[in-house]
Amino acid sequence: MTAAPAKADPKAALGVLPNWNLADLYARPDAPEIERDLKALATQAGEFRRSYEGKLAALTGPEMLAALQGYEQMQDLAGRIGSYAQLAYAGNMTDPELARFHQNISERLNDISVETLFFTLELNRIEDAVLERQLEHAPLRRYRPWLDSVRAFRPHQLSDEAERLLHEKAIAGRHAWNRLFDETMADMRFAVEGEGDKLTSNEVLNLLTDRDGKKRKAAAMGFAKGLKEQQRIFTLVTNTLAKDKEIEDKWRKFPRPVSSRNLANQVEDEVVEALVSAVKAAHPRLSHRYYKLKAKWMGVEALDFWDRNAPLPRDDDRLIPWPEAQRTVLEAYHEFSPELADVGRRFFDRNWIDAPSRPGKDPGAFAHPTVPSAHPYLLLNYNGRTRDVMTLAHELGHGVHQVLAGPQGALLADTPLTLAETASVFGEMLTFQSLLARESDPAKKRILLAGKVEDMLNTVVRQVAMHNFETRLHDERRSGELMPERIAEIWLETQREALGGGIKLPKDSEYGVYWSYIPHFIHVPFYVYAYAFGDCLVNSLYAVYRNAGDGFAEKYLEMLRAGGSKRHKELLAPFGLNAADPAFWSKGLDVVSGFIDELEAM
Repeated sequence: MTAAPAKADPKAALGVLPNWNLADLYARPDAPEIERDLKALATQAGEFRRSYEGKLAALTGPEMLAALQGYEQMQDLAGRIGSYAQLAYAGNMTDPELARFHQNISERLNDISVETLFFTLELNRIEDAVLERQLEHAPLRRYRPWLDSVRAFRPHQLSDEAERLLHEKAIAGRHAWNRLFDETMADMRFAVEGEGDKLTSNEVLNLLTDRDGKKRKAAAMGFAKGLKEQQRIFTLVTNTLAKDKEIEDKWRKFPRPVSSRNLANQVEDEVVEALVSAVKAAHPRLSHRYYKLKAKWMGVEALDFWDRNAPLPRDDDRLIPWPEAQRTVLEAYHEFSPELADVGRRFFDRNWIDAPSRPGKDPGAFAHPTVPSAHPYLLLNYNGRTRDVMTLAHELGHGVHQVLAGPQGALLADTPLTLAETASVFGEMLTFQSLLARESDPAKKRILLAGKVEDMLNTVVRQVAMHNFETRLHDERRSGELMPERIAEIWLETQREALGGGIKLPKDSEYGVYWSYIPHFIHVPFYVYAYAFGDCLVNSLYAVYRNAGDGFAEKYLEMLRAGGSKRHKELLAPFGLNAADPAFWSKGLDVVSGFIDELEAM
């Protein structure tokens, strides 16, 4: 009797996937340099407090500069230690020793930072006239953007004692709830009909883009079943963190749940409202229209939710090996700017990327900036789909941005979330346009274009729907704890409004539990609109690029190098763009609508 041939391992077709080398930070969790640096940091923090507490208003300009530079050096060292612990933990969240290491480092850094907490609190109590006199010292003025961002929170600052209490308790409060969510998700395995072993969340979500409709449905049902089994934990975490935010917002006198995020993002409430309103008004000509069109292509009246990201008919759905993905992205970057590609190539050549999907690993994708004295790292879960190539282009854009902004230093390198998505989404657009330009087969062009539209709808429409979900959830939470059934109702209502009749989302849809796996709701409330902000901004920026002469790439790189040293109005002015103009968002959305026009014409 002839043995059945062994099933080919699809991961083998991807080639050798890179693992990051964290030794540029520290060699291993028990490296003696970590303890050395923690002790040095504790000593520096104590000396800093003794030198400056209660004295900031009386400092001269040069003395204030020395204080800021000392504070910046401590932030860099603390960031190096904390980044290593976070990245090591992200590589395997189910390893109890790594979880313990990460928690212990977080606690020790939190204890040390209590010593320097006075600095920003006291900066905010300095009278404007006094600070302006100090800023007459020219070298100090480069820190004005950071000072302005700190002092923007002056109306919401509490007493020193209250601020210290909140700071110290965070490690056993919201940070602990974040950890519970992360470790619960990382430890979950999902039974999917037709699959042998139970799957991680990343593996299940990857099946939702499989060619086989039965596999997509089985994955969707298996994922929903697994999430339902943990609804008590996810609901408790969500309710607790929403209540925690409500209490702090009340003490700080923030008018709405989103207000603190907008202030941190250095974007006006009106600008965010204009974005959200523009996207909601565009639903009929964007998502509603596209998903009806896709349903028609798929031969049905409306798509099941597990078919939202299904490959189109005639899509060969081939797996893309890692070397091809690397070449595709770097060539697209090079066509725009050789310098951009040269920076991007460092991530591949120097092992700054962790690409394989494996049990216990953080199931998402991110670019971690670490600190300016080191370099960023990228975490991916690469499965060889076209979307994975776009994710690589996206995260590499973040990484290049972080490298270019690094010389600004620890206090000025970070970019507000509203602009942090610019380089990432622009990298995606460069990669997509490069692929589209090289494709001559009309059918394949249609598939590429449809894939890009789906990515844009996921980035703009779905993220704004998530923003609306968060807004409603936090508003309702103020009247009492929400049951999981009610959270599911809000989720389905906001998704139904955004996606339209082209996707079936009845009240009893299994999709109702899918809110519970979104990490942004837990870690960074109201983060999600930044994706829509970035996509619309990049659409407008790319339109300028297509019509610009020489010099655009240089202006673009200068924008990235600015990091957090400039605000969105200053950064966009050289391109003739203004996010405060309501028409700005319509221009960005028109790009998506235009792509759908092309698809209809095909």
